Amino acid sequence: MPAMKRWTVDVFVDEDEQGHTYAEARLHSGAATRLTGVGRARLDPADADVPEIGDELAAARALTDLGHRLLVTTAGDLQAVTRAHVHLRQ
Repeated sequence: MPAMKRWTVDVFVDEDEQGHTYAEARLHSGAATRLTGVGRARLDPADADVPEIGDELAAARALTDLGHRLLVTTAGDLQAVTRAHVHLRQ
């Protein structure tokens, strides 16, 4: 059985004084490809200020973006190997 591979994702979250939250999800796969997903959230002035919610939303969006970028990268890799058009669905 081949050795198990370990991929990790680091999620970095920051916010500013205006209620904007920014997150980056960085994939570390051990390969040369480096992928980063980005997510943002903002506090609606009519809503209560609960920072954890903004963190969760920005992180979720960053992870979703990262997943999409990984699919696009995979499709490109498959096209390079097969020399045929590839369309991957989620």
